[in-house]
Amino acid sequence: MSLDELDHRDVLRVGNCSGFYGDRLSAMREMLEGGPLDVLTGDYLAELTMLILGKDTMKDASLGYARTFVRQAEDCLGLALERGVKIVANAGGLNPAGLADRLREVATGLGLDAKVAHVEGDDLRPLGLWEGALTANAYLGGFGIARALEQGADVVVTGRVTDASLVVGPAVARFGWSPEDHDRLAGAVVAGHVLECGTQATGGNFSGFRSLPVSTSSTTGGPTPLGFPLAEIGPDGSFVVTKHPGTGGAVTVDTVTAQLVYEIQSTRYLGPDVTTHLDSIRLEQQDTDRVAVSGVVGSPPPARLKVCVNELGGFRNTAEFVLTGLEIEAKADWVREQLTPQLTAATVSWTRTALPPADADTEEGASCLLRCTVMDSSPDPVGKAFTGPAIELALASYPGFTMTAPPSAPTPYGVYRPEYVDRDQVAHTVVHADGTRESVADPTGFSEPDPVEGLRPSPYPAPADLLNRRMPLGTFVHARSGDKGGDANLGLWITHDGSDKYDARVTWLTKLITPKKVRELVPEAADLEIEVYVLPNLGAVNVLIRGLLGQGVAASTRFDPQAKGLGEWVRSRPVHIQEVLL
Repeated sequence: MSLDELDHRDVLRVGNCSGFYGDRLSAMREMLEGGPLDVLTGDYLAELTMLILGKDTMKDASLGYARTFVRQAEDCLGLALERGVKIVANAGGLNPAGLADRLREVATGLGLDAKVAHVEGDDLRPLGLWEGALTANAYLGGFGIARALEQGADVVVTGRVTDASLVVGPAVARFGWSPEDHDRLAGAVVAGHVLECGTQATGGNFSGFRSLPVSTSSTTGGPTPLGFPLAEIGPDGSFVVTKHPGTGGAVTVDTVTAQLVYEIQSTRYLGPDVTTHLDSIRLEQQDTDRVAVSGVVGSPPPARLKVCVNELGGFRNTAEFVLTGLEIEAKADWVREQLTPQLTAATVSWTRTALPPADADTEEGASCLLRCTVMDSSPDPVGKAFTGPAIELALASYPGFTMTAPPSAPTPYGVYRPEYVDRDQVAHTVVHADGTRESVADPTGFSEPDPVEGLRPSPYPAPADLLNRRMPLGTFVHARSGDKGGDANLGLWITHDGSDKYDARVTWLTKLITPKKVRELVPEAADLEIEVYVLPNLGAVNVLIRGLLGQGVAASTRFDPQAKGLGEWVRSRPVHIQEVLL
């Protein structure tokens, strides 16, 4: 389909104004004022966010939702109503009904007549299936959102729907898709996945950031902030990713690919409404800041729903010692020998940053950090029982003893794990603006458990008779990484730089990246289960490193607990690259 044809067909313009709880507050107004939209979505939830909201409810049962969304609504609700833009957000968290009531108060205070609906039923704590769970939320689909919009809602807030459901729901409402329209639903899921992390689709966290255009803001004089993405979705589920004119960043095949390979697992993306075949996606750069996405194939969803369970795992604390100058390793050994016997915490972890160069020209450059993290089910062993002995060493340990911060109080940490439930245990419910309640029916057909299509075949070597050079993997490979609970996700793909060697480079990458090679590139994964999936249409491979992050971000003691920097580290690692590919 040509660009002109797309511009003249019936499209649904869906934008995003939040990729996480804490994203740019001004984004909602920027998106509403920046150009035409039909729907504005906001994604505020993540596994860690559910834990944060759970802690909020421990202090005040009336909370449990994203309070920053209320501030945005106070500023922008009138503008959205004036422009006819529907707002759909999962900011309800653990208390979507409470957020809906708060939004009605906001509307009344502003003198606005806003129809606010909410979706609930995801909170499974009342079932008592997981003793001691702080949160237990099933991932709901988009058909509840669709029903609220079909009944005239101006604002729809939800609890734990999948991130992509924020886009699937409006598309279903607009085009009248049925639960059996798997390819169309899968296209909307891909659109939702591209939009869900906000500016990550327009150049944020992009390994090719130096290729992004630089423009200056007329108001601040600094760089123009990255624009939030939007999707123009057609009746067949295909769409174009773009952004409002004049906003920062870029929409390219590479920036879109970066988001597509983010936090996925196999080539099958399992959702409550549809199973999306990620290896079917086709991308095309149609114009500046316009990438067409087509060919997406869907199949029936899985029979069971995934549940995000968070528990309070205990308490933790950390001390960082600064080691400077000569004999760094001996200094580290001494303080460990002095402090470790005095600690009573159940878990004690020591990590050290890289050794400084031999002749650094600044004191900071001549230093490294030694970090001690303690964890226990009780706060006492990680409180003064930890910080006291650490501080008492100040005049009795290695030369140059100092710490990066004074001792702190213990903080609670959570443990995340995925669970699964039968659909008949989940009451997916829409509460319309007039207070009436409507149950959302489940799909009638389901798929078998996730197959292994796309799983990297057994290792086979690249030709050995070609000259090669040892260079960083990132020479022409982009990366994006993140967390899926305790697993790390690493997407690698060949940059779209116009080279006539693109196809050969893709073949090289898919041969190079095997579980064995990943263990070489990431020595910390030497004893872990590794899965590699090939996404040929994207010129990509997706790597799943099971257990690298332990029990998830809130419990991890790793330097990078969400694996956000894993991709950039792997790109810096040297590999043998055939000269014909350079």
